[in-house]
Amino acid sequence: MVLPTKLKAQNDGAVAAGIAGGLLAIGAGIAAIKQMEEQAELKATQYILANHPELSSFSLKTLDFDGKKLKDMSAVSVISYKIQEFTPEDKPELNGKKQVLFAFTSQGWINQNGIDFDKITWYLIDKEEWMHMMVAYVKVSSSEKDESTLESTLKEGRVVNKGVKVKSKLVIPFFKLHGDMYVVTDYSEDMKLVYNERSLGIFLKATKDLVQMGRGDLIRIHEFLFADEG
Repeated sequence: MVLPTKLKAQNDGAVAAGIAGGLLAIGAGIAAIKQMEEQAELKATQYILANHPELSSFSLKTLDFDGKKLKDMSAVSVISYKIQEFTPEDKPELNGKKQVLFAFTSQGWINQNGIDFDKITWYLIDKEEWMHMMVAYVKVSSSEKDESTLESTLKEGRVVNKGVKVKSKLVIPFFKLHGDMYVVTDYSEDMKLVYNERSLGIFLKATKDLVQMGRGDLIRIHEFLFADEG
């Protein structure tokens, strides 16, 4: 079938307009994500300045905004920030203490105006605290209960979907659970740690929110904190 030239031109124009509109929408989504990332990073910096005066020279960088889509942002339950201290000098190196700042979100933290920071709970940890958390998490997720064994294995390896791997070997396998099964440990006065097969759950006692951390986030945090070891 041969389309009349005018009709074909109209169709081509409509297709081009649709593609252009789609690209504009994608561009707007990317811009909105970038704006939220910058807004949240500024707020994280303000939190550190207001609450941790011991940090007088530091770098703060968002760990996990990369690859996020605008439509998925409302489902995000934790944003992580890498923090590392340094000695002020010309062209300083990041070689000081490392910490991770968590921004735990509550339902409705994103609205038409952007981010509602009243619905974010901040939690700063260093590598010792992270190791304690991971030991408690793996302890409740597996049959291995010896904490010294857990700590030494975690220092050498990393948490993956099926357990703790050292290099390519699964050293500590996790329990196999159904998707609607949970195992809980009362970790601290602030939180409980929750294991199921999909993620690390952190139940915040103050807000009664259950936030989920994917395995990829666990790996990135662990590698950041322990990159200089092993």
